[in-house]
Amino acid sequence: MSSDESESQSSSDEAELHEPPVTREFTIPESAAGQRIDLFLTAACDGYSRSQIRQAVQNDQAEVDGRVIRPSFRVRVGQQVRFQLPEEFSDEVIPENIPLDLLYEDDGFVVVNKPPGMVVHPARGNWKGTLTSALAYRFQSLSDVGGPTRPGIVHRLDRDTSGVIVVAKTNAVHMALAEQWHDRLVEKEYLAITVGRIDRDRDVIDAPIGRHPYQRDKMAIRENHSTSKPASTFFEVEDRISRFSIVRAFPKTGRTHQIRVHLAHLGCPILCDRLYAGHAVADEAWLEGKGSVEGSPVVLTRQALHARRLKLRHPQSGAWMTFEAPVPDDLDSTIKTIRKASQSR
Repeated sequence: MSSDESESQSSSDEAELHEPPVTREFTIPESAAGQRIDLFLTAACDGYSRSQIRQAVQNDQAEVDGRVIRPSFRVRVGQQVRFQLPEEFSDEVIPENIPLDLLYEDDGFVVVNKPPGMVVHPARGNWKGTLTSALAYRFQSLSDVGGPTRPGIVHRLDRDTSGVIVVAKTNAVHMALAEQWHDRLVEKEYLAITVGRIDRDRDVIDAPIGRHPYQRDKMAIRENHSTSKPASTFFEVEDRISRFSIVRAFPKTGRTHQIRVHLAHLGCPILCDRLYAGHAVADEAWLEGKGSVEGSPVVLTRQALHARRLKLRHPQSGAWMTFEAPVPDDLDSTIKTIRKASQSR
């Protein structure tokens, strides 16, 4: 979700009940001209580390003259800065005894089948129950290349995306794996269920992705925008069942929400994708095409997206390795429900 699908992971999709955020406003003095915004804010806001400030800026919590900026932005004299202070939390990951489904392990890295609903690393509103907390409890040593809150994390998946994720134990292995992602050598395959019948059997979606102009937690197809980056996804339709499509998606780039945005761009958003499909729950009656039926059993409560397969070179031996996570029960039940309904017609 990186990402593969989101290698620059966005904030949590869940609305949290909490106190209103505390904001501070500054005017850039001559003494700070040319400084990076994260350095300026670290000096201006007591009690926060640079990594906390940088993460907050990355999460769109800083504006300069009304424009959201990145941590590397350099300020000029007289600019107006509005900054939402980070929630107070420790840079140290707290280990939690959370079961992990390991697909592979050796001295250099592990491969985990991440369940849906698990956030990869601590972020605003999600300090506990994360994959990093489970990893810290399970393993004595993980790489620290990604910083103290992301031990071992080479890439990421969205919270509600299940499936294969790779975690490095050593810094050397982490760097070697990260290089494969950077050079786009890693082959990634996702399974998705879309609302809508995709009209072509296979195709490539080449459409740049950037920040949504109005909704901070969404991404959008945006041409020639400062936040936009090239994004490419190859897909194949595995099956069409009633008004749904079963899709194999192969992202070539790793933009935030890439597969979700690209399939929505086709007019066939991922089932139960709250942000891009406009609904978050699918019950049996709705999947069967019967509309709203009181008391109908709920079948799916998260976006129907699963990181099914990942292929990479072993960072030490150089041998190609493929890791596969079985289709989880909720997606399997969803497919069976719509298939059964289609066959009974």
